Amino acid sequence: MAPRLPVAAAVLLGAATVLGFAPFGLSPLPVLTLAGLFLLWLRALTPRRAAVIGFGFGLGLFATGASWVYTALAQFGAMHGLLAGLATAGFCAYLALFPALAGWAAARLAPVDAAPRLVAAAGCWTVSEWLRSWLLSGFPWLSVGYAQTHAPLGGYAPLGGAFLVSLAVAASAALLAALAPYPPRAIRTRQRRIALIGALLGVWVAGLGLGRIEWSHAVGDPIAVSLVQGNVAEDLKFESAYREATLTTYAELADQAKGRLIVLPESALPMFADEVPPDYFARLRAAALKRGGDLLVGVFLFQPRATDEGEDYYFNSVLSLGSSPTQVYIKRHLVPFGETIPAKPIVGWFIRRVLHIPLADQTPGAADQPPFDVAGQRVAVNICYEDAFGGELIRELPEATLLVNVTNDAWYGHSLAAEQHEQIAAMRARETARPMLRATNTGITSIIDHRGAEIARLPWFTRGILEDTAIAGRSGTTPYVRYGDAIAVAAGVVLAALSFLLGRRRKRAAR
Repeated sequence: MAPRLPVAAAVLLGAATVLGFAPFGLSPLPVLTLAGLFLLWLRALTPRRAAVIGFGFGLGLFATGASWVYTALAQFGAMHGLLAGLATAGFCAYLALFPALAGWAAARLAPVDAAPRLVAAAGCWTVSEWLRSWLLSGFPWLSVGYAQTHAPLGGYAPLGGAFLVSLAVAASAALLAALAPYPPRAIRTRQRRIALIGALLGVWVAGLGLGRIEWSHAVGDPIAVSLVQGNVAEDLKFESAYREATLTTYAELADQAKGRLIVLPESALPMFADEVPPDYFARLRAAALKRGGDLLVGVFLFQPRATDEGEDYYFNSVLSLGSSPTQVYIKRHLVPFGETIPAKPIVGWFIRRVLHIPLADQTPGAADQPPFDVAGQRVAVNICYEDAFGGELIRELPEATLLVNVTNDAWYGHSLAAEQHEQIAAMRARETARPMLRATNTGITSIIDHRGAEIARLPWFTRGILEDTAIAGRSGTTPYVRYGDAIAVAAGVVLAALSFLLGRRRKRAAR
């Protein structure tokens, strides 16, 4: 095979993988594309070559599935189109390093035979996705497990989270690759092929079985909820001339809401809390009180610097108003370069003067913040893409009975981002066996049940209220809530170690 053909094939396989995620929903496809990648890794003669192939796969995956970053930079970040394109390309290239690392490690651990390398590929792929989820703040988007949120393999989510689902995908891909006639020294005996098919079926049947387990149970009386979607244009949101219209929009929608729990989106009030007229907060509180409940609203908090040399503090927060005491949640996982500035002395001027991103230097909240006691429920609040980090969200569990995400995906326009984000939120519901309520500025505002199934949503880029009269809180502890990502990571490491030992054993036997 010509040296460039495997890399070109890997790029196409990576791009095709995006069709497995929302909104396309071809969930079996990532299993097939990963199987193709693993077959290419089998033909790689050196770890370096396997890394190049993995990089090609990652470049195809992220350039196709995460290129919506360009919209945030160019359209709303005021970055020149060429510069935004270069920044997006650099971001996708960085993310592609993780599949490259998986390929290099698999070839390094199992340089001799097909079977050990396939075992290594499944383990290394899973560990590389986990590394990508936290290294340099982390970006777990497009982990292959998310494509299975509503598929049979999604049943592994309550057991070990999205990365255990990714491991099930990778293991399925490795088994398919082992069945192909393509790899060198492929398994040819009928008995071994039957064993492989049995193992593949076992992975999927186990996922189906796990998906039927009720990991939580309803507690308390169901409540009525109202999720508000203001549909405020992002390019107008922070304009002072448009603030009054925004305040009016949300006040009127809150007055119309019928729920005992009313939820407004992230930064619904595009100003600091101390700039909001006191009678406005009183109006929102009154809307909640007349229904005997509470209202959650996204707003920024401001704390002035303590000394002349210090800096002011800005917090992206959610406040509760209503029959319960006022409570505050402060966003703890901030978006690099959008909400926090890494290496501030070097790049701070660029973020402030070139990108003009409002409130780009925020302060994170405490790692452990208790759930809200509102509307008779214990509500775990998270803001924007915080729900992409399952290992952080479970800190508020098992005490919380409901999950609430407030977000503003208007930054990414009419792209794949909102649908992908919705799928990630559904995975959090499956992992924790808790309903997820999502209130967004422009969409997707939705209600997701404790099994990850979407009950209802509002149309994208419309103004409205999503109502439901019977949302029940849930109690119970899934294995994922108890152990987080440890089960998936440990399983991936064990597979990688097993491949190394198996490879050494076969190498000695061949001498």
